[in-house]
Amino acid sequence: MNLLKALAAVSSMTLLSRILGFVRDAVIARTFGAGMMTDAFFVAFKIPNLLRRMFAEGAFSQAFVPILAEYKNRLGHDATKTLVDQVATALTLVLVVVALLGIFGAPWVAYISAPGFRTDGEKFALTVTLLQITFPYIVFISLVALAAGILNTHSKFSVPAFAPVLLNVAMIAAALWIAPHVDPPVLALGWGVALGGVLQLAWMVPHLKKLDLLPRPTTHFNDPGVRRVGRLMAPALLGVSVAQISLLINTVFASFLATGSVSWLYYADRLMEFPAGMLGVALGTILLPSLAKHYADDSPAEYSKLLDWGLRLTLLLAFPAAAALAVLAVPLITTLFHYGAFNALDVSMTQQALLAYSLGLLGLILVKVLAPGFYARQNIKTPVKVAIFTLIVTQLMNLAFYKPLGHAGLALSIGLAACLNAGLLLHLLKKHKVYQPQPGWAGYFTRVLLAVLLMSAALFYAMGDTQWWLAAGFAERALRLALLVGGGVALYFAALGAMGFRPRQFTRRAA
Repeated sequence: MNLLKALAAVSSMTLLSRILGFVRDAVIARTFGAGMMTDAFFVAFKIPNLLRRMFAEGAFSQAFVPILAEYKNRLGHDATKTLVDQVATALTLVLVVVALLGIFGAPWVAYISAPGFRTDGEKFALTVTLLQITFPYIVFISLVALAAGILNTHSKFSVPAFAPVLLNVAMIAAALWIAPHVDPPVLALGWGVALGGVLQLAWMVPHLKKLDLLPRPTTHFNDPGVRRVGRLMAPALLGVSVAQISLLINTVFASFLATGSVSWLYYADRLMEFPAGMLGVALGTILLPSLAKHYADDSPAEYSKLLDWGLRLTLLLAFPAAAALAVLAVPLITTLFHYGAFNALDVSMTQQALLAYSLGLLGLILVKVLAPGFYARQNIKTPVKVAIFTLIVTQLMNLAFYKPLGHAGLALSIGLAACLNAGLLLHLLKKHKVYQPQPGWAGYFTRVLLAVLLMSAALFYAMGDTQWWLAAGFAERALRLALLVGGGVALYFAALGAMGFRPRQFTRRAA
């Protein structure tokens, strides 16, 4: 399989999911605005979402996929099926315990994650109730991640990439049709999250059946691969989830700031996640199985070349995305969210957070490419050490920034920490000669930089005045934003083409 085509397939599914995600957030913003109810929901949703990224997309995937690829390539289908059955059963048992602890311990979880809410009894009680509704989501979505690891190892990338669409559909339906019949209405969003987890898991089942890898419960856990996954997963929890832990701690800081701070950070984070998901998650998804295969085949040169390909593609696509996110902050926020209860102040506050987040977007996506460079080799200790150091630096920056800069200072600490994390991972991969850059990087970077500067200048002058975006209707905003985005993309790639870039230069086969 051509990895560039696989990236396009995964990114297109992610694009559909992100578009629906923005529709979802626009519906939430229009219905609930940015206040007490949304603060409570976003905190409640953040906790199971954090656990999902840590246990499912984070530590579990990074630990499970390399070993699954090793079993598939070396030991055959029967051994792979045994591993899948035992890992799935063990994972389910752990997840059920975690979910039950979360449901019964929701008041303590709410107190730890948003201690500032304790001064508002109604907000705190609402957060606890929403946590109890959303915690079962971690069970379903982690099993979805297990299924995604199996399908991605068999190059079925599009199937798991489509699954998040179902979560967004469930939440949109809940906000539009269930909320009017629930008191308080925001509880409907919690039920939408739970339903979305069920729908995503159901979507995976027939595709696993086709591979004859649908997990079956077992009472045996004697396969050595299960123990290896467990040993790799435990330290990987921190190693691949430092950004999520930082976001959670940011919520603690934000809970002491002005009402709406949690929501402003959430809406800015959603915009940042659009390119991060389309590029970072997609690249990490397609790179990990092939890196694991090269490692299993003892092919260090191909391993290094594949990492180089991933880094070049990241710079080519993520650098202009970060620049466009910063320049077009107001057009994006007003077009997507500036309706109903979401007022001009909310636009301004969200813009500040988005500008700060955009500084770290390239670093955030690079981490998604560089981390698999360690985990495909089943090296856990190195990225964990980097994660611990980065987490400490992040909190020092939080303490320094959050009072003078408010919620934007918290976003800035996340962005700068992502760049630090990526820089350290890259340095260590080069130091240990796991990654050796291919020739031509200086010229490559210079040409990309020139194209990004040209695009950014054109977008800045073409987007017009902020007041126009605040006053215009949805159709006018959407049309103008589409022209800006389309024109920016066209200008960027035209500039690259004039400097000698060709798509065939990025073609690469999967291992």
